[in-house]
This record gives sequence, structure tokens and C-alpha cells, in this order.
Amino acid sequence: MGVSSRSETEAAAIEAAGVAMPTRERALGLGRHLGLSGRLFLITVAFVAVAEILIYVPAVANYRLMWLSDRIAAAQVAAVVLDATPGQAVSDELARRLLAGVGAHAIAVRSNGARRLLAVESVPDEVADMVDLRRDDWWDSIRGSWRTLVAPTDEPIRVVGHGRDGFDLVEILLDEAPLRTAIIDFSIRLLLSSLIIAAAAAGLVFIVLQRVIVEPVRRLAHNITEFADDPESLDRIIAPSRRTDEIGHAETALARMERALAGELREKRRLAELGLAVSKINHELRNLLTTAQLLGDRLEGAADLTVQRVAPRLVATLGRAIRFCEATLAYGRATERHPQRRLTLLAPILADLPDLAGLSNGSRVVIRERVPSGLQICADPEQLSRALTNLVRNAVQALDAAGAGGDEPSVLISASRRGGIGSGAVTILVSDNGPGLPERAKNHLFAPFQGSMRAGGTGLGLAIAAELIELNGGTLCLDDDAPGACFRITVPDWTPAG
Repeated sequence: MGVSSRSETEAAAIEAAGVAMPTRERALGLGRHLGLSGRLFLITVAFVAVAEILIYVPAVANYRLMWLSDRIAAAQVAAVVLDATPGQAVSDELARRLLAGVGAHAIAVRSNGARRLLAVESVPDEVADMVDLRRDDWWDSIRGSWRTLVAPTDEPIRVVGHGRDGFDLVEILLDEAPLRTAIIDFSIRLLLSSLIIAAAAAGLVFIVLQRVIVEPVRRLAHNITEFADDPESLDRIIAPSRRTDEIGHAETALARMERALAGELREKRRLAELGLAVSKINHELRNLLTTAQLLGDRLEGAADLTVQRVAPRLVATLGRAIRFCEATLAYGRATERHPQRRLTLLAPILADLPDLAGLSNGSRVVIRERVPSGLQICADPEQLSRALTNLVRNAVQALDAAGAGGDEPSVLISASRRGGIGSGAVTILVSDNGPGLPERAKNHLFAPFQGSMRAGGTGLGLAIAAELIELNGGTLCLDDDAPGACFRITVPDWTPAG
């Protein structure tokens, strides 16, 4: 029996939990799926209901005061009847009619020190409560109202009020049940009217807020969703309204953000298309350079001294170009290869740079070097050579285009070491005596496709140089204090771990 009873109890608990859990889940699901409009409506109803509850307490207290005052006023009329028959006894029939009109068991009036009592039955010695309308304040009325509703009594209550028309005071003895019934009826009427007022107020607030807030917010959310489907389309950028509040500011900011994002995405797409085109060109260029390298190998066997002097450099340059093509153009790839840093002499890396002065026919630019013969730098020789080549080539092209005033246009490459090998740094300066960089070029100096200083330039040279120097642990910056254009490269020494 005990086992059976326990099983039935557990089954009942499981069934109750099974019923309660879906109910709770349905309530949570309703809250999640309820839209902003529905939540706003419910919140408005709740706030209006709370306001009505706060109004209900003093309203009930005031109703009780008025109800008792009406009974005192009715007793005043009975007092006039008593006053009309001084010294005479009132008949039982008339007394019952007067008491029934007031709804009291007894009425007592006091005038000029004399007290008269109107009662049919004997008056009890004790009463449940005494209400003195002459002295009761709001808190007394509130406490009395709640005592009547929450803890009613079968004993009569005594009510004392001001007299008039020659009476000092009027007292009545009545049952509390009619007062409690009247308060309950008033509460029901107040509840119904409060619900109607709350629904009407909530409806009006809901309609106003729906037009003023919810619909504009819904428009913002709809536009964000549509823009996310095709962020490059200019047709999906929101048109800000003429509102000057927070929603208007949000619309303006959203339109500005969408316009900027659409421009950035279109620029990224163009760069992606450019990268694809560069990759195709790079593939064909690699084949052409391979053929040129084969021809350069044949030139190395020529007897001409000039050819023997130039051919090794030509072959080395072609070799670097082929390796460069195989790794793809620096900004055509996502990343550069990891640098192979090692201590190497700087002078051999700079040896081919003076030949860049002959990039254009008739160029008067002179490239000079001022580097100690034994200076060593910790860097990837090929990547450092590419970075310096871009800087020197840019300087030569800028001097060819702008000149150097009355002086001979020249590019100076100087280097120095600070600190010992392994714990110091090497600084390389690439400077020219030209007019310098314009202010508009300094704003996007190392940004690809934005930092070009001449017509037809791509702005990739400085961007590639900055990336290569950064990969080698160094920095590339413009020295504003130097005359002309001066780029400063700082590469600290690096010791492999282990």
C-alpha cells in the first residue's frame, strides 16, 4: 500500500510539472514573440492600472466619509422632529420610521447641554468602533475603510458628527454591514470605470506612440534588413525624414553609415577585380621574364667588357623579378611571405640603386650613397632591396617631374648604426633636394591607391615599402624637419630565440 501510494504521488507530481512547464514556456514564448507595439500596450495598461490603484485607496476613504456624513445628515432631520415635540414622547411607530430612514439603531442629539435619545430597543453598552467625523483625518479614514473591508464586525459602530440648526452634535448607532456592502459596491463600480479609463488611455497612448515611435523604429529595422541583403545598392540607403528628435538623428546617422559602407564595399569589389586582373597580367609577365632571363644567361658568355659588367646585374634583376612575380604583386596577395632576417652587409643591397637614375631618357637626377663599408643590418636582403627600390624610384620620378630649383637634382642614401650589433638599430635615410611633398599627399602617404604624388601614379610604392619594412620589424616614416622629401627607415637588430 505504501509503495502504491508513493507511486501515485510521484505520478501526480510529474503530471503537475508537465502541465506547469508548458504553461510557463508558453508564457515565455508569448513574451518573446510579442512585438514592440504589444509590449508598449501592456506596459501602458499596467501603468494606468497602478495609477488607478493608487487613486482607489483615498477614493474609498472619501466614499466612507461621505456615506457616514449622509447618515449624520439624515439623523439631523430626525433631530428636527425630536426638537418639534419638546417634552413629549415619540411614538414607537414614528421612531421606527425615523430610525429606518437613517438606517440606525439609535439617534442622540445634544443641544444647550440637554441630550435626547431616539431608540426603540435598548442601547448596548459597548460598540465595535467609534468614528468622530469632527476629528478624523485622511489617515484615520483610510485605516477605518480597510478595517471595514478586511475585518468587519457584527457589533454596531458609533458615529459622531457636527450638529446644525441649534444642535451641538449628532450621534448615531448603526450596523457596519451596510457600510461594508456600500464600500464593496463602490469598489466594483470604481474597478469597472478604472478598467475602461485604463483601456481608453492605453489605447490613446498606444495609437500616439505607434505613429510617433513604433512605426519610425519599424522603418529603421526594415531598412537595415533590406540594406543587409544588398549593401552595395544605393537605392537601399534610407532617406532621412525631417524629424529633429533622436529618431531623426538615428535616421541621419544610419544613412551616413550606409552610404559610407556602400562606398567601401564598392571600393573593395573594384580592388578585388583589380587583383584578379593583376594576377592574370602577373602570370603572363612571369613567362616573359623567364625568356628574358634565358637571353641574359647567354649574354654572360659574351666577350664585350661592358656586357660582362652589366650582364650579371641584369640576370640578378631578372631573377628577383621572376621570384617577385611568382609570389604575386605585394598588394595582389593577402600577405607577404615571412621575412628571412639575418645580418647582412648593407652596401651590396644599395649597389644597384644608382642605376635607377636612368629610368627616363634625359634624366639629370644623381643618386649618391653615404654608407660605411662594413655596416651590417638585420633584415631580409630581398625585401629590404624592394623597399629601397620603391623609395628611390619615387624620388627619381618626383625630381624628374618637379626638378630641384637651380640645383642639380639628387637623391642621397645614407645609413648609420646606433648601438652594438645584436642590441642596436640601423637608420637609413632616403632624401632628395626637391620641393617636398604637398600636404594633401601626407594625409594618405602610405595608403594604397591614395598616396600617389604624381599624375597616373597608383600610390602602391610607398604602401609596399612600408609593409616590407614593418615585416622586418622596422618603421618607415616621413621626416618633416628635413628639406625636400626625406624618408627615415629604422630597423632594430633581431636575435633569434634559442
